[in-house]
Amino acid sequence: MGSFFMAERISVTAADGHTFDAWHTNPTRTAKGGVIFLQAIYGLTDHLGDVCDWFAGDGFAAVAPAIYDRTERNKVFTYDDHGGMQFRENLKEDTVLLDIGACATLLRQNTDKIAIAGFCTGGTWAWIAADRLDMDAAVIFYGSDIHDNLGRQPKCPAILHYGDTDHVVAFEQVQKIQTTYPDNDFYVYPGAGHAFYNPEQAHHDPEAAKLAHQRSVKFLEKHFA
Repeated sequence: MGSFFMAERISVTAADGHTFDAWHTNPTRTAKGGVIFLQAIYGLTDHLGDVCDWFAGDGFAAVAPAIYDRTERNKVFTYDDHGGMQFRENLKEDTVLLDIGACATLLRQNTDKIAIAGFCTGGTWAWIAADRLDMDAAVIFYGSDIHDNLGRQPKCPAILHYGDTDHVVAFEQVQKIQTTYPDNDFYVYPGAGHAFYNPEQAHHDPEAAKLAHQRSVKFLEKHFA
């Protein structure tokens, strides 16, 4: 892992004037590209700052927006709190895309290649953004509602990661996603559950997380080249 500047909280302004918080970090060398990370249902947790740091260590600029800020600023839920469900329901596609677009504009100050990525709910929003916006790649970690968005067609290459014991996305739904989009890079991790990438959550699977990270980095390097 290379050197990087630690993630810091910044303010970003969308095209409609809305200002929101975000984690942001850069590698100390020239970035290979930029990645926008979208939060799971719990909000912009410290884990998202860690994720930005991990990918910066692999050479990517990274930003993670607080997409709940349009409902209530600085709202973060603990992992055993399901209060984020209502906040998720308050999200509107066009304004989420405005926030993502503002992050892309920020990253494009230093790099031409941009990927959209996300976890759980954020994975679904990343999938939608890959359909609606101009992205160079998409990285999906256990997107929770992609099976309900099978009419979407990402305009960029995508890599998807799911565990075969995910309690949020049934394995039959995972298989349906894989069958519907056979041209994407699709990986299923035996024995891994939902949120297996996050070391702060109960279903964390270190080996699956490491492999998913390595595959994602190689995927980004390939499509940013």
